[in-house]
Amino acid sequence: MKTLILASTSPFRKTLLEKLNLPFICAKPNIDETAQPHETAVELVERLAVEKAKAVATEFPNALIIGSDQVALSEGNILGKPHHFENGLKQLSSFSGKAVEFHTGLCVYNSSTGKSISLVELFTVHFKQLSTQEITAYLNAEEPYNCAGSFKSEGLGICLFEKLEGDDPNTLIGLPLIRLVNLLKQQGLDVLQEQ
Repeated sequence: MKTLILASTSPFRKTLLEKLNLPFICAKPNIDETAQPHETAVELVERLAVEKAKAVATEFPNALIIGSDQVALSEGNILGKPHHFENGLKQLSSFSGKAVEFHTGLCVYNSSTGKSISLVELFTVHFKQLSTQEITAYLNAEEPYNCAGSFKSEGLGICLFEKLEGDDPNTLIGLPLIRLVNLLKQQGLDVLQEQ
């Protein structure tokens, strides 16, 4: 089996990839994540997923390298990480009764052949009508200030939602595992056969 690399230092992506029960190494991709002029959110996350995977290829010349990137969109606007309570309150208040789209770019790059396969997976979160009191209680309890959209769906953030819409709940956390298993298989790695 080729060495499997996760081109990410995200603890959330690392935890998700561990579900596949395969040995892997985490590597930090040093890339510029600035959007290019006229680049859509979907184009941005796919490009960054590919660039992240390729960024660590020189360190791992015979590997399958996974790159991923995510962006959240509310009413067409890209959402960043809130970093503090006031921004979290503002973000979550603006989501009340609305839907937020998460686009996750995913790439598997074979560093020995130069072949990359990439895609973008959509996941939509429908928020309940939220009061300021509910939002404040949530933010104080979970402090999700390093998460785009100001919530952690794998924790108390689930209390904010009316419903979730998408093929794979792992996508929302940052790594669409169903699609990843398919991309790995296309690159010659069958996850179940490696168990």
